[in-house]
Amino acid sequence: MFAIPWHGVAVVGTTDTPVDEISLEPRALDHEVESILDTANDYLSHPAEPSDILSVFTGIRPLVRAGGDKKTADLSREHSILIDPLSGLLTVAGGKWTTYRKMAADVVDRAILLADLDPHDCVTQDLAIHGAGGGRGAGSGATDIDGAADRRLAVYGSDAAEIARMEAESEDARTALHPRLGITAAEVRWACRSEMARTVDDVLARRTRSLLLDAQAAIEVAPRIAEILAAALGRDEAWIRAETEAFREIAAAYVHG
Repeated sequence: MFAIPWHGVAVVGTTDTPVDEISLEPRALDHEVESILDTANDYLSHPAEPSDILSVFTGIRPLVRAGGDKKTADLSREHSILIDPLSGLLTVAGGKWTTYRKMAADVVDRAILLADLDPHDCVTQDLAIHGAGGGRGAGSGATDIDGAADRRLAVYGSDAAEIARMEAESEDARTALHPRLGITAAEVRWACRSEMARTVDDVLARRTRSLLLDAQAAIEVAPRIAEILAAALGRDEAWIRAETEAFREIAAAYVHG
């Protein structure tokens, strides 16, 4: 069990429940939520209530199992590299987000051996990902309202300066779209223009993480997100209504109770 501060909330988890079928939108089970809440309350100085839960989300963990009836909790979280004896196809399975660099290095090293390629020094360990390199000034360029500059820098890294520039263009662009969410119209336009966001779900679940932070607030702001996207993408009112409803259906599973 862990509790991690994340964008102003605490993420508490996790459970480990085997499933027979994989769903595109997996849902947390009631007993899982109850178990996490009960365990967390054993350690919290101020016990949490079900009404304190802002969002519930789950995912399918990819585990590699050779066979047998081993419990999922006992299976290794390490990655495995598999090679098809007929085609030579190299597959990496298992692993986790925190070891993605090691996974990449191991796959390339194995591919070099298989294909008899000239080896080179691995650069993965020190390779900067997108957004690296921004200093404290990267979030400057617009009025710092309620720590907005720090939030931009934490979320966007070296892209924060461009977000700040867009927010400086108008009050509408920099005003928070929802009182419980820090996202602005400029961030939605940035997600569409520079991060390939094409749906409300893209923006609220996968670009800003708003759905994971406060599901009800995300549902409430969805129509406005759809309007901003529609203006950027040249969509009509019917698209706005359809996108809003599609997001509400997805987000309903994240609302507890």
